[in-house]
Amino acid sequence: MSGEILVLNSGSSSIKFALYTAARDPALVLQGMISGIDASPGFSAEDADGRPLPANLPEGGAAPLTHETALARLFDWLARGGHSTELLGAGHRVVHGGVRYAEPVRIDAGVYAELERLVPLAPLHQPHNLAAIRVLMKLLPDLPQVACFDTAFHRTQPMIAQSFALPREITAGGVQRYGFHGLSYEYIAGVLPQTLGTRADGRVVVAHLGAGASMCAMLRRRSVATTMGFTALEGLMMGTRTGAIDPGVLFYLMREKSMTPAQVEDLLYHRSGLLGVSGVSSDMRLLLASTDPHAREAIELFCYRAARELGSLAATVGGLDALVFTAGIGERAAPVRARICKQARWLGVELDEAANREHRAVISTPSSRATACVIPTDEEIIIARHTGRLLGIGNPGRAN
Repeated sequence: MSGEILVLNSGSSSIKFALYTAARDPALVLQGMISGIDASPGFSAEDADGRPLPANLPEGGAAPLTHETALARLFDWLARGGHSTELLGAGHRVVHGGVRYAEPVRIDAGVYAELERLVPLAPLHQPHNLAAIRVLMKLLPDLPQVACFDTAFHRTQPMIAQSFALPREITAGGVQRYGFHGLSYEYIAGVLPQTLGTRADGRVVVAHLGAGASMCAMLRRRSVATTMGFTALEGLMMGTRTGAIDPGVLFYLMREKSMTPAQVEDLLYHRSGLLGVSGVSSDMRLLLASTDPHAREAIELFCYRAARELGSLAATVGGLDALVFTAGIGERAAPVRARICKQARWLGVELDEAANREHRAVISTPSSRATACVIPTDEEIIIARHTGRLLGIGNPGRAN
């Protein structure tokens, strides 16, 4: 079947997009990003080989973009490249699927209403994910759309791993551990055998380390436990987020420092983490290059928290056969990987310093009891595959 699948990852200030062939095994055609929503507009795109594509966007002035004007410009750009008339479906990254959605789902009015009801569970992410869906319903009302959830991969966890020690009436209202970065973990789970062979189905901990960071323990390539919980705030220290914190700190800030809930939320999500500790940047690349002692302190704390969570996750699966690094920091920051691996010697990880510096796929020594490796993630291909499957693309036995 000819045609293409559009993949969208819509955030508060940008929209990442990718175009894939409509086939049983989709192939990347192009990808890019529209930035400057509520700010100065920006656009970049590249083909499947990483070569930059000309922006040549229609004139729109310097006015801040909205999700609607950003997507309108994207479709105009695609049309001039001969793509928009061939779209067969659109797949979206949606952060929260709640308890109900453990699989991707085709979006209709009822599904959209359910996803809107989940906004209070992810108020900083879900509204922006839904904005792109809503705009496409308006601009291309006949285009089938599919929601793929960051929470879905973790629905295989035992209930004890999803539970808080709260009164049952609160838990019954949906307050539980959900976990996130599921699309990334799903991709890694699918390609693990290529690097680990038979160890892929063993006791594996995947470290998705980026501006948002989490870790996931897997058995038989299924999620058993993860560091993020009810929100994407829990667990590891991140670019601007605290990660795990004593709830008493929040009471103290509100009671003794007269901070409002909104101010506390802003502090925990936007002014903490690597940025807050270093006072320099939330970007690990800049911190590694900095001579500021606070930058070094931030890196040390980031690695300490990751190594500590690794021990906790290894306990849930009874040991460690493999440690996988992925996402921006995990894939590119060799010094961070080295620190974490050295703190994981007790779990059987022996780092090969040269392999790590050279960013090889396997960065542990041949004699290491636990294999340490680096696997680039690809959330977009997962979304494209799910979209094609649900729409029957590439399967002549199913209707679109």
